[in-house]
Amino acid sequence: MAPMTRRRLGRTGLEVSEIGFGGWAIGGGWGATNEADAIAALHTALDHGVNFFDTADVYGDGLSERRIAAVRKARPESEMIIATKAGGRLGPRAAEAYTPANLERWVDRSLENLEVESLDLLQLHCPPTEVYYRPEVFDALDDMVARARIRHYGVSVEKVEEALKAIEYPSVETVQVIFNVFRQRPAELLFREAAAREVGIIARVPLASGLLTGTMSLATAFDVGDHRNFNRDGSAFDIGETFSGVEFATGLTAVEALRPLVPPGATMAQLALRWILMFGAVSTVIAGARNPDQAQGNADASSLAPLSEDTMTAIDQVYRKSIAPGVHHRW
Repeated sequence: MAPMTRRRLGRTGLEVSEIGFGGWAIGGGWGATNEADAIAALHTALDHGVNFFDTADVYGDGLSERRIAAVRKARPESEMIIATKAGGRLGPRAAEAYTPANLERWVDRSLENLEVESLDLLQLHCPPTEVYYRPEVFDALDDMVARARIRHYGVSVEKVEEALKAIEYPSVETVQVIFNVFRQRPAELLFREAAAREVGIIARVPLASGLLTGTMSLATAFDVGDHRNFNRDGSAFDIGETFSGVEFATGLTAVEALRPLVPPGATMAQLALRWILMFGAVSTVIAGARNPDQAQGNADASSLAPLSEDTMTAIDQVYRKSIAPGVHHRW
């Protein structure tokens, strides 16, 4: 097994595995979670060179954070860089609620869940657009860095425009954004601007909620507690978070067009992850895993050979023909 490639996370000074671990699925929102499988998935990721773990206080109301903390405690010899997010537990996510006092409370809770004295990376969790126009929010984060409650901070965004505004603040060191074969807009302008400011890019929802695993069909059923069942119309949160905003049947058709491009011995999911890694602006790809097999498959994508120019062109053509008309302008 080839060693996991590491990339620089912007100007944080951190070197992170190019395949990271996305902790949403081990907390909730994807149907019932199995404790043993979730813990085993985390261990498997570590065994295969993953050192970057992304979570949020809202994933399972802290369950994801606590599970990551348990594995960290069990593996003191293993490097684990843990990024978490704050603000997602607000309902609704009102801009005026992003106060210094609330930020302190959210950080307190994550420090407790993760059993640490300082957070490696705190990210605002898809706040309303107005928050990016409130310098006092970022001043409060600067103050927490000064007091060593957090080491670094960044943002997780819904829209490219939000990311472009966020990186105008000099202390924003990372941007987490949906970027995958079905959501390509960030590569047009954001990546260039982020690179110029040495801002790390964390690619989230890399498999379009599982669409890009190539294992789904129109007959696929989702648990009642799975957002792929209850949020297809965006009634619970931004529709772009579910299947990357792509209509399910449309996505399935596009996946079939991509299937001939999968390298021999690889999976559709690995093709999708390798595609993201072709972009040098990306620091890490946070692929979710609910069991050890998924965690290993994700990590192994780092060992795939770079995709050919012909393959990249073919993927671009599928996107432009089938997917871009419905999503490109929206996020």
